[in-house]
Amino acid sequence: MRDLVESLLRGLGTGSVYALLALGFVIIYKATRVISFAQPAFMLTGAVLVTYLVGPVGFFAALLLAALLTGGVALGIERLAVRPMVGRPVFTVAIITLGIDIAVRVVVNGFIGLDVRQVRDPWGLEIWRLPGGITVEQRHIAMFITTAVLIAGLFAFFRFTRMGLAMRAASFDQEAALAQGVSVGAVFALSWALAGALAAVAGTFVAVGSSVDQNLWLIALTALPVIILGGLDSLPGAVIGGLAVGTVQELTATYQSNAPWLGGNFSVVTPYVLMLLVLLVRPYGLFGTREVERV
Repeated sequence: MRDLVESLLRGLGTGSVYALLALGFVIIYKATRVISFAQPAFMLTGAVLVTYLVGPVGFFAALLLAALLTGGVALGIERLAVRPMVGRPVFTVAIITLGIDIAVRVVVNGFIGLDVRQVRDPWGLEIWRLPGGITVEQRHIAMFITTAVLIAGLFAFFRFTRMGLAMRAASFDQEAALAQGVSVGAVFALSWALAGALAAVAGTFVAVGSSVDQNLWLIALTALPVIILGGLDSLPGAVIGGLAVGTVQELTATYQSNAPWLGGNFSVVTPYVLMLLVLLVRPYGLFGTREVERV
């Protein structure tokens, strides 16, 4: 029982990172109908910025500044490289975002160098001991709480602010939003900025308790089955999908020894197995919008 609870707590912490990454993918997709493959680069950018800022200003200020700076970088890239492609086929724009990801990572890798960099997290590997002998690393609790606060703020922004309402309107129908005076260009820019900031926070928390190297971006690949599992256009689906994938991964890693026939490190592929199982039942994901075409 103790192993089960500890695995669930670790899974919620890991799943929180996946949820932040998936939210970035979904926000851009809802605004532009394009899957942005540049999220791994923004994730790496944010983590590297924290490693440079943490010394002068401390971890929390560095995290905030890195999120703002990464959001600014994402906004600039949207203006310079993506905005001129408006009206082009979606596939073309998606390939361009893949090129952006590679280009940005090449530049950021130059700031990492051949060594690894540390974010100097304030929790280290400190353990909280809960009733029943249950232990959990403080960083996993911090991940979950931070993600919960960010998600609450994000949903409040979409529901109660003027710009948030404009983004929701544009996600439903861009032409109707334009007719009502909504600046769709501003919606595009803000969606990229938000996605970049969320990726920066996710990248930093991945590096907490570990380090930042040139392979950090690979974690972002797990967000792809998350958004497909939850639904490409569903913000709640991104959150629930991220937490579900993180939890299943940790449970698999804990109890994999009971099924040695699965081979080693089967937990690495569990997000894709879970995605396939869900798609067999719900092709549009758990919360995705079902598209109906009349012929």
